[in-house]
Amino acid sequence: MQAPANPNAYKILVVDDDPDIVELLEYNLRKEGYSVASAPDGRRALEIAPQFAPDIILLDVMMPNLDGIATCRHLREQPKFKDTYIIFLTARAEEFSEVAAFEAGADDFIAKPIKPRALLSRLAAFVRRDRDPQSVQDTIEINGLKIDRTGFSVYQEGRKITLPKKEFELLAFLAATPHKVFGREELLQNIWGNDVFVLARTVDVHVRKVREKVGDHHIQTIKGVGYKFNTD
Repeated sequence: MQAPANPNAYKILVVDDDPDIVELLEYNLRKEGYSVASAPDGRRALEIAPQFAPDIILLDVMMPNLDGIATCRHLREQPKFKDTYIIFLTARAEEFSEVAAFEAGADDFIAKPIKPRALLSRLAAFVRRDRDPQSVQDTIEINGLKIDRTGFSVYQEGRKITLPKKEFELLAFLAATPHKVFGREELLQNIWGNDVFVLARTVDVHVRKVREKVGDHHIQTIKGVGYKFNTD
């Protein structure tokens, strides 16, 4: 494990049994100013994590000794890693892998082959939100979509789109935390609140209506889990 060069740098733990991937990620992350440690499997990651105290963990799914799903569960059981940002890296495209990853406590899911620029962009967005949670709250601009939370306005490539209040709140809520997957119950709680009785499928209906107005590609369905706002 390499000691952090900058005590103020965000610390990232890379966990993967492929040394080429670890080398690629370490090089790109250090070049961006992150402090990086690595582990070849889940068991070693559980030993390193308490000492290194990472802010972000990049975690492969298929590994010897202890796979990524089990490793994530072990990490989430420890209070110190309750809020650590965990991103799964995997070559497996099967749906159940993604569902299992989010059920284990993952925040994000990136398929291999990894594109360093896309990964760095995603990490930078997390760092911005972490340092200033209000920075994305008033106006969100992603992929030609502009969401003005104070004016309750949405613009697609400059064209104004009118959304009813709940559809707007749903879109803005998902877009405020790109790539984080929210379950239907969590969305119901945050958008409709505890005092209003609505069915889980209400979320599905609202997502369908939002997609009809802003396009299908912004909100992605994670089957068996929920929805996330997609920036890719």
